[in-house]
Amino acid sequence: MVRVLAVLVLTLLVSGQALGADIGFTSAISQGAFNSLSKEAGVALAYKNVAPPHPLGVTGFDIGVEAEAVDINKESAYWNAAFNNDAPSYLVLPKLRVRKGLPFGIDVGGMYSNVPDSNIQLYGAEVSKSILDGGAATPALGVRATYTRLAGLNDLDIQTYGVDASIGKGILFLTPYVGGGYLWVNSKASGDLQRLATAAGAPLRAEKLSLGRVFAGVEIKPFPLFRITGEFEYAIRPIYSLKAAIGF
Repeated sequence: MVRVLAVLVLTLLVSGQALGADIGFTSAISQGAFNSLSKEAGVALAYKNVAPPHPLGVTGFDIGVEAEAVDINKESAYWNAAFNNDAPSYLVLPKLRVRKGLPFGIDVGGMYSNVPDSNIQLYGAEVSKSILDGGAATPALGVRATYTRLAGLNDLDIQTYGVDASIGKGILFLTPYVGGGYLWVNSKASGDLQRLATAAGAPLRAEKLSLGRVFAGVEIKPFPLFRITGEFEYAIRPIYSLKAAIGF
């Protein structure tokens, strides 16, 4: 856990520079392996919460940089096939994030990721609705819908859709929160991955998956207009996120 946080902090300090490598398949994988790859890649690429459920308000905004580290199954045949037999222990995704408050307790946001020295790109959007705004004696409760799409790869087409709910309560300059929800992952093989599988006599079918996830985090406001948020999520694999943002 300490090593993961150190990687995330370093990633943020250098504005999203992360060790990256191109994903490109040089050997065929089975349908079962493609199913497992789609699950792990889907939860890695899905939109992360990394914020308490409190609404920003009509004049509120939040813009920041985020780093996500996904503990992947590096010994698996599918990840080694994707990384030319040199799979990393973690997928590290640097991101730009922005959120804007709207009337009626609604927030909208967007995300973009481009991993340096890699062909991995990702973009997504979110919309959230406050059910309870929270106060001195009551927690905040919110629901959210998300979408992401993988870009930049010739061999994989992955889209994710998500819904979740979270609850949190501010305590001085800390706001801890917990939540959970579901992801739907649509994954399709193409390019070299599909050609290799077809040549081996077993073309890969598209995968449509549904997966549960849970998460917990804490937002820290060390001084006005600046926020640091750390979050742990579990969905098939452990996922760690750290975000530094400005806003009000």
